[in-house]
Amino acid sequence: MFKFHQIKHTFQILDKMRCLRKRSTVSFLGVVVIFLLFMNLYIEDSYVLEGDKQLIRETSTHQLNSERYVHTFKVLSNFSGAINVTYRYLAATPLQRKRYLTIGLSSVKRKKGSYLLDTIKSIFEQSSYEELKEISVVVLLADFNSSWRDLMVHDITQKFAHHIIAGRLMVIHAPEEYYPVLDGLKRNYNDPEDRVRFRSKQNVDYAFLLNFCANTSDYYVMLEDDVRCAKNFLTTIKKVIASLEGTYWVTLEFSKLGYIGKLYHSHDLPRLAHFLLMFYQEMPCDWLLTHFRGLLTQKNVIRFKPSLFQHMGYYSSYKGTENKLKDDDFEEESFDIPDNPPASLYTNMNVFENYDASKAYSTVDEYFWGKPPSRRDTFIIVFQHPIVIKKIKVTTGSEDRQNDILHHGTLDVGRKTGAQHQRQCNSYITLGEFKNGNFEMSDVNQKVPLDVHCMRIFVTKTQKEWLIIRSISIWTS
Repeated sequence: MFKFHQIKHTFQILDKMRCLRKRSTVSFLGVVVIFLLFMNLYIEDSYVLEGDKQLIRETSTHQLNSERYVHTFKVLSNFSGAINVTYRYLAATPLQRKRYLTIGLSSVKRKKGSYLLDTIKSIFEQSSYEELKEISVVVLLADFNSSWRDLMVHDITQKFAHHIIAGRLMVIHAPEEYYPVLDGLKRNYNDPEDRVRFRSKQNVDYAFLLNFCANTSDYYVMLEDDVRCAKNFLTTIKKVIASLEGTYWVTLEFSKLGYIGKLYHSHDLPRLAHFLLMFYQEMPCDWLLTHFRGLLTQKNVIRFKPSLFQHMGYYSSYKGTENKLKDDDFEEESFDIPDNPPASLYTNMNVFENYDASKAYSTVDEYFWGKPPSRRDTFIIVFQHPIVIKKIKVTTGSEDRQNDILHHGTLDVGRKTGAQHQRQCNSYITLGEFKNGNFEMSDVNQKVPLDVHCMRIFVTKTQKEWLIIRSISIWTS
C-alpha cells in the first residue's frame, strides 16, 4: 500500500511537471536547451577553472528564467584570464603602446588563389598616416604546413618590413598541440566530415586570434584574408563609435558578409574566445557570433551602411570552391560621413512599435516611424555639448513608403538661454523648410555663427500620412 501511494505521488509530480512544460513558452525552452548545452561543454572544457565549475553546479540547482539565465551567462562568461596558448612570433616587433583598433586576420593555405598579401596591402594603403598610428594588424597563420608558413612569412616581411618594424603588423602562429580534437566530430547539419573539421578548426583559429589580441587596443575588428577596404575606414569607424556613445552594444557590423567587418570592444574578446572554443564543433563561426551577441542582450543587428569591407576572393579557403559573394552595400572611395555628435532625442509624436526617435539619428540602417503628426508636433535633438554645425541633412520617407514623408515642416536650431542644466532649448532660429520631405543645408556655421545646443524638426501642418524620418546627419566644424 505504501509503495502504491509512493507511485501515485510520483505520477502526480510528473503530471504537474508536464503541465508546467505546456505553459512554458518556446523561447524559454530554447534558452534552457542552450543553457544546458553551455553547461555541458563548459564543464567538459579543460580551460575552465574549478571555481567556475562550482558556480555552475550551484546555479544549476535553481529554477531558471530567461532574465536570470542572461545574468548567469554574463557571470560565467566574464573571463579575465587568457586561454593557455604559447604563440610563436613569426614576424613581429614588440608593441610599444596600446592602439585604438586591432585588425585581426586568420589565414590558411588555399588550394586555389591567395589573397592575404593583397588584403594586408589594402589595409595599409587605404589608411592615412595619422590613421596608421592608431591601428595594429595581427595575422594568424593557422595552417599546420610549416613550408607554407615559411613562404608566407618571407613574402610578408619582404613587402611590409617597415610596418613590422613600426609595430603595426604582427604575424603569429598557434602550434597544433594546443588544438582540441578535430577528427570524429559531430556531423551537425548533415555536413560531410571534412567540412565539419574545416569549420571547427576555423572556430579554434579565431578563438586563439581573439585571445592574443585581447589587450592590444580599445576595439577589435575581424576581417577575413580576402578583403578589400574602403578609404579611411578607421575614421568612419571612429565616427560611428562616437555616435553610439552612451548606448549598449556588443557587435557593430561594417559588412553583411560572413565574419568580415565585425567590431567588438576589446574587453569582450576573452569571453568571445572562450565561447568559440567551447562550441567549436557545433556550427560555423558566423552563426556562433549571432548567438554570442544575443546572449549578451544585444537583440538587433547594428549594421553600418555603406559597408567598409568587401569580399574579393574568388576561390574559397575550403577545397578551393568558387565563392562569388559580394557586398552590394560596399563603397570603396571616401564618402562624406556625418559626425552626429552624442545627443538625446525627444518627440511628442505617436511612435509606432519600436521605431523610436534614436533610430533616425543612428548611422546604422534604421529609422524613426510615427503615426500621422499634427501641427506643432516636434522632433528634438539635444546635444550633449554645444556644437558648431557645418552641414545638416534630413531625409524622410523610404523606398517602400514614399509618401510617409514630412509634407510640411521646418528645421530649427536652438540655444539654452537660461540655466545650462535645463533639458531642452527655449530659443530657436528657423533655418528653412522641408522640400519633398527632405532638408539639406551647407555652411550652417556662417548663417548661425553661435554654438548650437538643440536641433528641432517642427511640423507646421497636420498630415494624414504616417512619418518616417530615415536619417538625420550632422557635420560639425
